[in-house]
Amino acid sequence: MTGDNMKTLKGKKFIASYSGGKDSTLAVYRAVQQGMEPVELFTTYNTDRKQSWFHGIPGPLLNRISEELGIPITLLETSGEKYKENFESHLKSAREKGAEVCVFGDIDLEEHLKWCTDRCIAAGIEAYFPLWKESRKSLVHEFIESGFKTIITVVDTSRLSEHFAGKILTKKIAEDIESFGADICGENGEYHTFAFDGPLFKNPVEFKSNDVIYHDNYAIIPIS
Repeated sequence: MTGDNMKTLKGKKFIASYSGGKDSTLAVYRAVQQGMEPVELFTTYNTDRKQSWFHGIPGPLLNRISEELGIPITLLETSGEKYKENFESHLKSAREKGAEVCVFGDIDLEEHLKWCTDRCIAAGIEAYFPLWKESRKSLVHEFIESGFKTIITVVDTSRLSEHFAGKILTKKIAEDIESFGADICGENGEYHTFAFDGPLFKNPVEFKSNDVIYHDNYAIIPIS
């Protein structure tokens, strides 16, 4: 289900696939604004690297995020081999505990829509994409204008300058990213973020950003 059908979701309990980045944070925020009740966020956790998949958030920091959001965050620990199986299993467990909907922050990548929807169908829970098919630029602006703050933690240096790693995402930085020739929202993997403050948070999440490290084409700012 996409944003067009949001009226039918008011009052429903939801879980959310939460990376810690700007898009999943905005999706949760919109769901709450629409009258839905968050019961859990879950983050897939790479058991090999000991950090969240894709956005690289360590477990102790996820606990601090949960505190400031006032929403439980569950670590779904999984290897790549068991990713699909464990994802579906967690959705089934959430449904049995009362969750009716799973919220995702995807914008317009059809393969992501299909993968997530298929997992929800298998688990008997409804999939909801609050940001689906909206302008990438307008979503970035909405995120910033709503008062959220996020730091760029990962940059794909084959698509974007490593200069952006560690920057707080402002409208000016977003424009610079676009001027560089990359997608302003990073939806193609140009960059990833960590959202640490804004209207969902009771207080800013305290964290430390460390010196940049390099892995293949990626410039990474480790956070702790």
